[in-house]
Amino acid sequence: MIYSEVYNIQLKDIEKEKYIKDRGILEIFENVATHHSDIVGFGVNDIETTKTTWILMDWKVQVIKRPKYGEKLKVDTWVRTINGSRKKIYTYRDFEMYDEKNNLSVIGTSKWVLIDIKTGKITTIADEIFERYKPENKSIFGEQELEKIKIPESYSDEISYQVTRRDVDFNNHMHNLYYLDLAYNALPNEVYDKRPFDNFRICYKRETKLDDVLKCKYSFVDGEHIISIFNEDNSKLHSIIKIKETNYMNVNSLL
Repeated sequence: MIYSEVYNIQLKDIEKEKYIKDRGILEIFENVATHHSDIVGFGVNDIETTKTTWILMDWKVQVIKRPKYGEKLKVDTWVRTINGSRKKIYTYRDFEMYDEKNNLSVIGTSKWVLIDIKTGKITTIADEIFERYKPENKSIFGEQELEKIKIPESYSDEISYQVTRRDVDFNNHMHNLYYLDLAYNALPNEVYDKRPFDNFRICYKRETKLDDVLKCKYSFVDGEHIISIFNEDNSKLHSIIKIKETNYMNVNSLL
């Protein structure tokens, strides 16, 4: 089943030249996904009943034509099968964002696991749960599984950050959107000024909690900007983000 919603781009969603920023795209995708789960009975308000909660493991997003402030967007999302079947431990959810002229503007995919709230551990996704979402056999990128991001051998820049109260969500973890903010803060100024970026991945490895001190390390490898987020003594990897530049102004002028 493809679930759809309509959104108006808000002031908080935009940056350069009134174009929607990458964080705004992720926030819209996240909200639509959450509302879909609300409808099938595995949403935020159902956690006390189901004793489970969905946790995001990965994002992959590509901007085709970046929408601007004031546009009305239609966003489609669906849970999908993998090679016509399903996995027991994780699932994928894909997205399409259309502008008000019905042009396909942004595509994305995400990977999710179901957590037992009593144990805090990943639990099997039962057939009954999976079937509630009426999965589609449609992969937005034409690939069944997301590839792993390789950790760079060295880094050229590094910043530190301590997790504050504003970063923490109802799961008592740093909310997934803030990892992209941290990655942008770790970019060198000359790279940051080129934002927004039309291709990015965010892979979540380990939860981050209040007062954790993080080391955000930057490297440029094979034409891509990679930011690895470690704990304070560099012994644990919390997240790895990969960003690829695109001149979105030129792209939009041609469309």
